[in-house]
Amino acid sequence: MCFKRLRAGLSALSVSVLTGTVLLAGCSTDSYFMVPKSDLGELKTSVQSQRATLVTMEDNAKVRHEKVLEHTDASTQKVLEAIATQVAKPSCPPIPAQKACPASDKSKGRANRLKGKVIVGEVENFYLAGPGLIYKARIDSGAETSSIDARNITRFERDGSNWVRFDVPVPGAEEFVTLEKEISRRVKVIQASADGAERRVVVELQFSIGDHQQVAEFTLADRSNLTYQALIGRNVLRDVMLIDVGKEYATELPESIRTDNGK
Repeated sequence: MCFKRLRAGLSALSVSVLTGTVLLAGCSTDSYFMVPKSDLGELKTSVQSQRATLVTMEDNAKVRHEKVLEHTDASTQKVLEAIATQVAKPSCPPIPAQKACPASDKSKGRANRLKGKVIVGEVENFYLAGPGLIYKARIDSGAETSSIDARNITRFERDGSNWVRFDVPVPGAEEFVTLEKEISRRVKVIQASADGAERRVVVELQFSIGDHQQVAEFTLADRSNLTYQALIGRNVLRDVMLIDVGKEYATELPESIRTDNGK
């Protein structure tokens, strides 16, 4: 009787131990996966949503790829059609008829130009407007300011300004023409033949060389002992004229001026 009671007690103890072991195993399994059983439904839903997104992205990429292929095929077809098209051989336009250069108008004078600049020789006919006299002028790039033959130079004052009265010779005659001009400035000139510097009066004069007309500054000086009665310096030549040292009288004054002076 006692033995039966002991066996029944051992059986109950084994069942209790076994039950505890199963419970402990279940708890350890849940802690191993680190995910509560209550969250498994949400995890499955998230995975399904991500799979659906991936499928959508694949479909979109496939559509874009097909569109790119269609565009490429269309462009290739256009290129092939353009190559296959017969293009007419280009023809050159007809050569325009050459126009003859118009005859020079002697009434306006003559002066050849290079890039807009008048070509002059070492000596040119120089027309002094006002008195209407023609001088032979030497073209000298070594002189800074142009000069003209003047005699009886007298300074005076008019309306508060400095003026000068001077005589210019008439070419080929023993006559002079008196001119009055306002003084522009005074310059100091040093000549190799002179011991000291000479101060000269500068005035503005209007002149012509060929068909070129200009107003420029001239110093007044007695040039009776020189060959030429006018000197054209750099103040006239600069940006206006080019010198051809191998020529003389490369320009020609208007016929009306030459005729009047001939008379």
